[in-house]
Amino acid sequence: MAMNLRLTPEQSAGLRAAAEQDGISMQEAALAAVNAYISRRPHRLADAIARVAAEDAELLDRLSK
Repeated sequence: MAMNLRLTPEQSAGLRAAAEQDGISMQEAALAAVNAYISRRPHRLADAIARVAAEDAELLDRLSK
């Protein structure tokens, strides 16, 4: 699927510099960032659920009765 990505000049310069340092294209760097974001999402969700469960354990216990 084709997609346009609109970056600020600073973001574009940062992406270009990072891609050059890694010896890859800006496209490859952007795809790697998207893949990293997608792969971290389930972990962030699980962490958020665990945090709520811990912080609100008493309330959740009362609501379960």
